[in-house]
Amino acid sequence: MRRVVSHRLPDGTIRRVHPFHISLEGLESSVLCRDDRDYDAMVKIICVAARRKNVIVIIYAAVSNHCHVAVLAACQKDAYEYGLEIKKMYGMWFQRRYGESAILRRTDICAILLDSDWYVRNALAYIPRNALDNDCDINAYRWTGFRAMFCKEPPAGKRQAVSKLTKRERERIFHTGDDLKGVTWLIDEREELIPGSFCEYRYLEQAFEEDHAFFLKTLGGQNAAEMQNKLIKGPRTMQTDGDFFKLATETSQRWFKTDLATLSQERKIRLVSYLNRTSRTTVPQLARVFGLTREAVAEILGKRRTLSS
Repeated sequence: MRRVVSHRLPDGTIRRVHPFHISLEGLESSVLCRDDRDYDAMVKIICVAARRKNVIVIIYAAVSNHCHVAVLAACQKDAYEYGLEIKKMYGMWFQRRYGESAILRRTDICAILLDSDWYVRNALAYIPRNALDNDCDINAYRWTGFRAMFCKEPPAGKRQAVSKLTKRERERIFHTGDDLKGVTWLIDEREELIPGSFCEYRYLEQAFEEDHAFFLKTLGGQNAAEMQNKLIKGPRTMQTDGDFFKLATETSQRWFKTDLATLSQERKIRLVSYLNRTSRTTVPQLARVFGLTREAVAEILGKRRTLSS
């Protein structure tokens, strides 16, 4: 499969882009999507925010208290800022509809680089599995991009081009004043987005060697607890030095085919920056694991605050 590809981004530039998994988590005791209007708004926000933040949606899933999106982005910063934009936009929607302003305060955004073929395939298959959280059939679940994948026939029923909507229609249906005249998105007779019109399903299909059975086999054979730990819980949990050292070593082996001890300074800087963004860690722990001084780690990360143990 081609994991890193050149692709035209929403701003029209052609860039080398990498796959990332974005998750919005943290609401164990709250319900974000209370009815179909909320789910529809979440999907449209996932789409509009991608255009604003210059990333490409591959596949997504919205469930009652969180959402997952796989995107192609030029860098980890772009992927993370996309997640923040979803959080901001949905928070505004929720406040307007329910008058609750702090519903997303405790949510957490995590953007993880999918840095191996195994990671890409399993993340892309894991996302639509989240329909099971709502006790739904994955094939029939409306709030995921699953039905865009390996779909060889055009969707049945009425279709309308979003680019042809009037300003008033755009504000009513998409809850935004953004100019959407250049988009290729389509809505159906319920005014819901058709996933195949905005998801980059071709990337997913080539990741599974154009083989639908391969995709379904990966989806059906997943260890859901393992993927949840890798994509969701692990990056949000402070690890012991031993476990963090193991994570850093595994990442070094994947990226550079070598152990931490033999990494050049340039590669250490790349790895320190990446693990700081994608894991819950501290300057002292990074210093211990990479054999650097705390001052050196702080300089790499651009931290000017006082270092504590």
